[in-house]
Amino acid sequence: MPKVKMPRKSTAVDMTAMCDVAFLLLSFFILTTKFKSPDAVEVVTPNSVSTKPVEAKNVVQVIMDKEGKVFFSVGDESVDEKAQIIDMINEGKSLNLTEQEKAAFTKSGSYVGVPFAMLKSFLQLSPDQLKNYKAPGIPTDTANNELSVWMNAATRAFSGAKMALMVKGDNNAKYPSFKGVIDAFKKNEIFKFSMVTNPEGVPEGTALSQKRATGAKEE
Repeated sequence: MPKVKMPRKSTAVDMTAMCDVAFLLLSFFILTTKFKSPDAVEVVTPNSVSTKPVEAKNVVQVIMDKEGKVFFSVGDESVDEKAQIIDMINEGKSLNLTEQEKAAFTKSGSYVGVPFAMLKSFLQLSPDQLKNYKAPGIPTDTANNELSVWMNAATRAFSGAKMALMVKGDNNAKYPSFKGVIDAFKKNEIFKFSMVTNPEGVPEGTALSQKRATGAKEE
């Protein structure tokens, strides 16, 4: 008796559900990704062989550009500490800052690079005005080291937590500016800080190499 041949049918896979899942995942990563905000001050850091990534919490950063101007900033995560710092500066220097002006200091990506006499007008600048603003820097000379006042306020604001102090200097920054920064630290009995550099030749197995392997960014 002859065998009956069954007709062959091609296998069809419905990809609709897979496409939906792919777009859902893509939307999730786009919405939850935290992009790094652009640097307030353009600085070309020197190269170094680093083994440790920079801290991400309780960060206080002092920046020196290539012209030797000094800037002060606090990490965006430390909102309460930012508010305490600007309140202490406002009270100590009798600046009569408004709530709106103080809010400008606590907002994301904020920094200070002016003397106290110019701080009130600086905090009134709009984001568009800040882009083209040429800040003179915080005075750090021997006769008038205003950075020491900022560091004193930061030390008190972070008294209940470990403050991660970072110094980010341009490769062409001159020694007098760096000396003024160190003098401000010494005046507040701060003897430990980290230098932010451009890591190269990261040894295998270190914390920084593991961070790079996961695709995270470091400074």
